[in-house]
Amino acid sequence: MQAAVFEKFQSPLHVREVPDLEPHADGAIIQVHACGICRSDWHAWMGHDSEIRLPHVPGHELAGVIVSVGKQVSQWRPGDRVTVPFCCGCGSCEECKRGNTHICDAYTQPGFTHWGAFAEQVEIRFADINLVALPEAVDFVSAASLGCRFATSFRALVDQARVRAGEWVAIHGCGGVGLSALMIARAIGALTIAIDPNRERRAMAAGLGATESIDPTNEDVVQRIREITGRGAQVSVDALGHHQTCWNSIACLAKRGRHVQVGLMLGSQSNPPIPMSAVIAGELEIYGSHGMQAVDYPRMLRWIATGVINPSELVSNTVPLAQGAKLLTELDRYPNSGITVIDMSTVSA
Repeated sequence: MQAAVFEKFQSPLHVREVPDLEPHADGAIIQVHACGICRSDWHAWMGHDSEIRLPHVPGHELAGVIVSVGKQVSQWRPGDRVTVPFCCGCGSCEECKRGNTHICDAYTQPGFTHWGAFAEQVEIRFADINLVALPEAVDFVSAASLGCRFATSFRALVDQARVRAGEWVAIHGCGGVGLSALMIARAIGALTIAIDPNRERRAMAAGLGATESIDPTNEDVVQRIREITGRGAQVSVDALGHHQTCWNSIACLAKRGRHVQVGLMLGSQSNPPIPMSAVIAGELEIYGSHGMQAVDYPRMLRWIATGVINPSELVSNTVPLAQGAKLLTELDRYPNSGITVIDMSTVSA
């Protein structure tokens, strides 16, 4: 099979032939039809994740068709259309027993703990608890956009922040995670504020129904949010993962407000300072959100099937594997205004 491989951190990825995969007893081999290009993949390529072992194939936002399964797999068979959470459970640790497979104590993660989906095939371990059946109405490219950004935002807003209609939701960073959060908040009936220095991303947020937008390079973000809302946002999401966006997201909250940290805090942006005095005085709530377990995907897929949300609107373009491999290395310098997905039907292009 062909795969995009990097031999050293921060070095070019090269598409080359590698051996086809054989499943572990608990695993399934998926023929990849589409794979998103995510900032988390960029962090892996940069060397910010200690789990990466070189040489490496990135890619964790995937959709495709099962081609083979291990002897212990009972729920899936070749030919099934599937997608998968970006963080997979083992099924036997304490968190998995509680239903929290997305924060498994012994998790596996394609593109991090093992080779990912910038390839024609990828393996998913513990397939019976981690794979998600993909309805025929959802195409592979749209499904690939769900795996990390959309599913993470869905759980962050619906389950963690408990967003309600009429509340103000501030979204700091309008990349794939932020735009997904915006779409979901709007579907719930919330009022949204999109914050991003990139004019094209603010324009895309406006097109998705953002109530207000802020350019953080020209305005005081916290002050402007308080002016717009009157007393601060009820919910705020750091969808980027930066010291400043984390601080602003907490500082802009109304009393009893809820902050959700979705953007990864890695590399030079690890361990951010936070305005703890505001947390105490305003009785603020701070949540982390790390993906979504497979068992909850059907609820999100029902929203999609009934037209409540349409994640395909966030897919700005599709590219072949070689171009996607190059774009990954440029992601921090040339971020796209939407979600870019590798279409593996053009793998050799």
